[in-house]
Amino acid sequence: MTGDPAADDPAAEGPDRTGTPATRTDTRATGTGAGTPATPAKSHGTRGPRFLPRRPEGNRLHPVTPWRRAWAPLAGLLAFAAHDLDRAREWSEQLTAAWTALGLAVLLPVAAGYGFLSWWCTSYLVTETELRIRTGLFFRRTAHIRLDRVQAVDISRPLPARIAGVAKLKLDVVGTEDKDELAYLGERQAVALRAELLARAAGIAPDAAPEAGEAPARELLRVPLRALVVSVLLRGSVWGTLAALLLVPTLLWLATESVWTVLATALPLAGGCWAASGGRVVREFDWTVAESPDGLRLDAGLLDRQHATVPPGRVQAVRIAQPLLWRRRDWVRVEMEVAGTGSGTGDGVLVPVATWRQAAAVLARVLPGVDPDAALAASRPVPRRARWCAPVVRRGYGHGVTPDVFVARQGLLTRRTTLVPHAKVQSVRYAQGPWERRHRLADVCVDLGA
Repeated sequence: MTGDPAADDPAAEGPDRTGTPATRTDTRATGTGAGTPATPAKSHGTRGPRFLPRRPEGNRLHPVTPWRRAWAPLAGLLAFAAHDLDRAREWSEQLTAAWTALGLAVLLPVAAGYGFLSWWCTSYLVTETELRIRTGLFFRRTAHIRLDRVQAVDISRPLPARIAGVAKLKLDVVGTEDKDELAYLGERQAVALRAELLARAAGIAPDAAPEAGEAPARELLRVPLRALVVSVLLRGSVWGTLAALLLVPTLLWLATESVWTVLATALPLAGGCWAASGGRVVREFDWTVAESPDGLRLDAGLLDRQHATVPPGRVQAVRIAQPLLWRRRDWVRVEMEVAGTGSGTGDGVLVPVATWRQAAAVLARVLPGVDPDAALAASRPVPRRARWCAPVVRRGYGHGVTPDVFVARQGLLTRRTTLVPHAKVQSVRYAQGPWERRHRLADVCVDLGA
């Protein structure tokens, strides 16, 4: 769980995590996300065995969670070894089989005990106004997440979690950059809690939200695997990183004959090549866009299955990208910016690849009342005299205005067109330097809520 620390007493007055002054609220639980009846919150925790600390009040995470958190002491030991490699190497050379077995006999129980105690001291509770997440083994922390400020609720299912039948719940909240999360919950429990939180964020009464269930969804688009693979192969960045991976280490080996220099260069290049090719296919596998009363639903992922929901009205702008090699097939990639979170879900991807007609149908649902074709047709090139300020890139610049959106276009090899609804514009800035003033030119910048 990640979150800002708050007062130990959840009913005490003080600022909430968004910076808005909080008031004393009723602490009766109206829902738990798992269909549990509401119960009054009268005590601060429950007492287990005497040798264990008091458990905070609320609902528990899945019993598999301690195994996830048991890696913290082991990760600390590895970080210490990586910080001083020379000393770690000396100690490893002096270790015998007996000392190694003794160290494991001590370290493994300590790691397991830490994971169990961390799970024991973690709970969550849904009240009439907020979601409270209590955690902390040595230092107790409570995150107060106001339900009316929840922007999006995502469910993540990595491959090991899918095997264990659990899921991770992530929340985007106004005023925070990092996502709060609950890891791990049972799959049904995570789905029920997400449905309840989205229902409460949409304004459904607290008593009816737990019984509302997950709203039905209508599929708008599903990206075929073949189209996804071909689109990745038609991107210049893939072949550029592959060429760098083959040439740069070879040249360094011929120049230095140092294995460490070659590895230090080849490994980052290999990671970049994988992220641009195979990694993208794995992340965007079986990409599905659906529409529901809760908002827009995005499902994707081969190994780490992501289920994201963006409530209605949260999309601040959309960006349509079309690489050079995609134009013959009329393919586009659509990205979005979401209020409070910037890029939104999945690195801001709305549609990884689709024909323009398919993408326009999705955009019409994301931006109600906006005609995507009319918006693109409204884009005009910059004046010819702009060649004295931007000799090459000016050919990719364009702008336009329709009754619904502001349009900005840029890019030569990859065309990027941004559509900003007028209602989402926070401010407009006008900039003009001496050289631009001489040629009767200026820059106009539009600021968004994202």
